Amino acid sequence: MKRREFIIKSVTAGATVGLTTLPLFNIIGASKKSTTSVKYDLVAIRGGEPDVMFNRAIQSLGGLSNFVKPNQTVVIKPNIGWDVVPERAANTNPILIKEIVKQCYGAGAKEVFVFDHTCDEWSRCYSNSGIKSAAESAGATVVPGNYEKYYQKVDIPKGINMKDAKVHELILDSDVFINVPILKHHGGAQLSLGMKNLMGVVWDRQYWHRNNLHQCIADFVTWRKPHLTVIDGYLSLKRNGPRGVSTDDVITMKTQIISADIVAADAAAAKFFGEEPEKIGHIKIAGAMKSGVINLDKLSIDRIKL
Repeated sequence: MKRREFIIKSVTAGATVGLTTLPLFNIIGASKKSTTSVKYDLVAIRGGEPDVMFNRAIQSLGGLSNFVKPNQTVVIKPNIGWDVVPERAANTNPILIKEIVKQCYGAGAKEVFVFDHTCDEWSRCYSNSGIKSAAESAGATVVPGNYEKYYQKVDIPKGINMKDAKVHELILDSDVFINVPILKHHGGAQLSLGMKNLMGVVWDRQYWHRNNLHQCIADFVTWRKPHLTVIDGYLSLKRNGPRGVSTDDVITMKTQIISADIVAADAAAAKFFGEEPEKIGHIKIAGAMKSGVINLDKLSIDRIKL
């Protein structure tokens, strides 16, 4: 991890986004300091390293102990879909995953699991993303998601296009579910955010693509929402997502969005990316299906600049 941590903290590939130009902060107000008397729905933070931003931001939501209780089991779902190194920004930042695992144990978790149903060959994705070594160094159990035997069928009664799915047993059996996607461009879904990241907990991802991807993304959220969504925007693919072509596709944003409302987190992250949430199909549909809030004006948001 030392080499990868150095790469991520010193990466200069691609453009660095000026912190004063980030749309979320410009559109919904200036940064402000947290106060313990305010109950926040969402935290938007910018300007720090991945672990530092998470450590600071989660305090505004009462600390991770507000979500993880002693002796609970936790499953963390990053994006580990691609066989590329961290500076390519196709997968979640390993430094962030390590910090979340550490804080889960600090909150008293009995066991922490990390997994993804990858697109590229799973063992190479786990290794080259840096996530396996980062998670294990913090004490997590890293589980593959590439065997159908790990998946169980569930019904999705409120789904429109997707009425059932085979879901990884860790999602079914763990007490706490923490979703940790990376913010990036996606050729099919426009953006890959929190809801889109849940494709990695099911066996048949291609069903979603064959049956209106945006509707299926929104359908799945009617069945299962994570307890917490942490959107990693430290590095981001501005184009050629979800895998990217080279570091020329990567911009350094140094941002993070955290919320218990996955739809709100996606809406805020879309703003960070310069997009209107209502123009992203699955966000608009999820809002209409009342799976979460997309109107950020209705939320209490802590905007933090480090």
